[in-house]
Amino acid sequence: MLQRGATIGLLGGGQLGRMLAEAAARLGFSVIVVDPNEDCPAARFSDRHIAAAYDDLDALDRLAALCDVVTFEFENIDLGALEHLSGKVPVHPDAWALRVTQDRLTEKTFLRETGIETVDFHAIDGAPQLAMALADMGGRGILKTRRFGYDGKGQIRFGGDSDPTPEEAWDAIGGAPAILEALAGFDCEISVIVTRGRNGETHEFEPARNDHEGGILARSTVPCGLDSIVMADAMEKTRALASRLRYVGTLALEFFVMEDGRLIGNEIAPRVHNSGHWTEAACSVSQFEQHIRAISGWPLAESYRHSDCVMTNLIGDDITKLPQWAADGAVRVHDYGKRETRPGRKMGHVTRLVPR
Repeated sequence: MLQRGATIGLLGGGQLGRMLAEAAARLGFSVIVVDPNEDCPAARFSDRHIAAAYDDLDALDRLAALCDVVTFEFENIDLGALEHLSGKVPVHPDAWALRVTQDRLTEKTFLRETGIETVDFHAIDGAPQLAMALADMGGRGILKTRRFGYDGKGQIRFGGDSDPTPEEAWDAIGGAPAILEALAGFDCEISVIVTRGRNGETHEFEPARNDHEGGILARSTVPCGLDSIVMADAMEKTRALASRLRYVGTLALEFFVMEDGRLIGNEIAPRVHNSGHWTEAACSVSQFEQHIRAISGWPLAESYRHSDCVMTNLIGDDITKLPQWAADGAVRVHDYGKRETRPGRKMGHVTRLVPR
């Protein structure tokens, strides 16, 4: 168990890193962030910033020498660099969890082996293979790069009137190893945030209903409005996943909910997650504090939700409306402090509370 004043290393200085650094500071820890951006959001809430690439082994060695434990805010970390770091300082989550979740093919296979249903899928390594897989799926599906895609990036949908040819689609994703996933005619999407401690203790938050616009999460609503049996099933499946991964920290599992209540596992996020931002405003403990507790060997907190809520992402120029949101006393605002506003960029979020 880390003591007050211990130092946590953080790979990644975006908004998730910023919120993790805030949570760590409240618990009495120091934070050192590694991020190549000299003015990353998390740097302004950390005790020290090492401006270096995530695969800079010299920088990682300096981090290891200064820290008691290291974690990360996003999964696109070089696996070899994380394994190098793991040989010098405890890293949570570990490299194996990252290995499973970095690759969509490995991830889908792991979900099935855990007893969580997924859509049908095919590994794609070229245009001819894509053509055969599309024929098998009736010309419908979503082509995704196996690694590094997020918020709809690196994805091509088939099943419309103007689909690209397999060759065009393969060129569009840069010839990267890919996966073709069947389309799921789901009723809604939910996600469950769970935290697992070093001793195997787990605590999860209830599912949030997620709505996307343009491939980016727009809103998360709690309660999600589903039957209690479906919600309990989702939480149990997420706990089972965390246990089988031997996971330490907070993770998210997204589900498609079919009309009959059946759950289809979609994606694992081995980190705190956008769809869990509502926990900082509507719960007794946030997903960020639970993560810091877990990686530090502290007991997890018993969490309860004191308010119903809707969390809304502020994308691009939406951030200019922050003063209007703040004028509503039922809304908690969170600006990520990013200097540059770009279309499609997550700039902040707001959470409207309705006391229970």
